[in-house]
Amino acid sequence: MVWPVRVGLTISQDTMLKLVVLALCLAYAYSCGVPAVQPILSRVVGGHDVRANSWPWQISLQYQGSSGNWGHTCGGTLIADNWVLTAAHCISSDRTYRVVLGKHNLLEEEEGSVIISPEKIIVHEKYSAFLLIRNDIALIKLSEPVQVSDTVQPACLPANGAVLSHDFPCYVTGWGRLYTNGPIADNLQQALLPVVDHATCSKSDWWSFQVTTDMVCAGGDGIVSGCNGDSGGPLNCQAADGSWEVHGVVSFGSGLSCNYEKKPTVFTRVSAYQDWINDKIINN
Repeated sequence: MVWPVRVGLTISQDTMLKLVVLALCLAYAYSCGVPAVQPILSRVVGGHDVRANSWPWQISLQYQGSSGNWGHTCGGTLIADNWVLTAAHCISSDRTYRVVLGKHNLLEEEEGSVIISPEKIIVHEKYSAFLLIRNDIALIKLSEPVQVSDTVQPACLPANGAVLSHDFPCYVTGWGRLYTNGPIADNLQQALLPVVDHATCSKSDWWSFQVTTDMVCAGGDGIVSGCNGDSGGPLNCQAADGSWEVHGVVSFGSGLSCNYEKKPTVFTRVSAYQDWINDKIINN
């Protein structure tokens, strides 16, 4: 990967990362966040199967069990040809992981799917799950670049510091449990989750002090939400130009139920961590 050379001017990390993504797009004739297979966007309540390969940046993070079999544990988002964004709480130092890209059904062999092992996993240095969850974000550097195609493509990152308005329509995607204590999904699911602004989400009968401005809440109607197994996956929000940006990383929800009123799914707000993401990608 070729980095821009500084000649008499300073290039910000934000600009540098955009240039890298642009170079990736030019090299493969694909642009970030614009899937070859368009998702079917429904405002029906509840999650449902996605159109296959319509969220081509969605990955399945899998770990190897004691029997040698691999199992899905978390979601994640491809953000460059060799970088995946996920949640810090998805990572355990004593597990062996692999990243599966281009998947729709986790149980079937599918043309266009790719399995790549991590070269490096970077958990935020200030991640904490003691009492309160903070800085729940991690990056996975793939051991080799993935070939961008109709089935595998990076999502766009939002502008640094961007904050979505209340009720902005976004979609959570993942193979998480279909309902509280239920089975994980075989087929990738999507669900409409409107953004809940911080002023609402931090109310005493919502998430109160547990949420910070470095998080984004979505959902909370008591009917649809993220669930176990969706962790680390993206909150997909469409920009004005039609491209899809990953504004959130699934972090936590209600421990009582996957669909609990006034307890929306809480995501790590990606735009609050742009400097961290840029620094890790540039220096690793």
